[in-house]
Amino acid sequence: QQNAASQLDLDNAIASYESAKAEVEMSEADLTQAETALGYTTVSSPISGYISERNVDIGTLVGPGGQSLLATVVKSDTVRVDFSMTGLDYLKSKARNVNLGQKDTTRTWEPYITITLPDNSPYPQRGIVDFADPQVDPQTGTFSVRAEMPNPEHILLPGQFTKVRLLLDVREAAVVVPNKAIAIEKGGAYIFVVRADSIAERRMVELGPEVGNNVIIERGLVPHENIVVEGFHKLTHGDKVIPSTYRAEQEDHSKN
Repeated sequence: QQNAASQLDLDNAIASYESAKAEVEMSEADLTQAETALGYTTVSSPISGYISERNVDIGTLVGPGGQSLLATVVKSDTVRVDFSMTGLDYLKSKARNVNLGQKDTTRTWEPYITITLPDNSPYPQRGIVDFADPQVDPQTGTFSVRAEMPNPEHILLPGQFTKVRLLLDVREAAVVVPNKAIAIEKGGAYIFVVRADSIAERRMVELGPEVGNNVIIERGLVPHENIVVEGFHKLTHGDKVIPSTYRAEQEDHSKN
């Protein structure tokens, strides 16, 4: 406006400025494209765990036009234990009102498994059953069951074989007595109960599952009755005895 420079000089300066801006934008686009291409050279695993030996060497073309499997990452904080059960096992579980692989809010416990390590020692963690195949394999007569097992110390490795024990029942308010208090005869099992008047009563009982060195009494004995644990082979029904200090207790969570 002050005629300090010609209009041509102004037009040339504006043109140079616009050209420089365009070159900057083109350079930024080239940089973005280069960063994107560089990002393709780094493959991040979506999970944490242990990685196998690489399947391709450095510099090898990978992707849709080349090798796609780079390595295998194994998630080892938790492992899945797959095992099979027979149709008879399924019927037994249904008889106990246990639906494998399904949560039951009416129970205070869930079916779980315990396993052994390769040296046959027990693994300290428990796995909760979270899946059961709804159909039986007609070739084997079994169906698949799966449990998720914590592996915080990475002791278990994928692909290992193990022995599985599955909890199918919890007896609440069960009456449990030592095995040595039970006598077996042809007619069934019996136990000597010491009545309040110190008289030994020979009583037939129905036995349930064993729990270690004890056995669950299904029928014939109620909690807090005095029983004879040792020396019952010397007794007959109606003998007077000195009551023992042992008492059959009510156990809330007897398992089999």
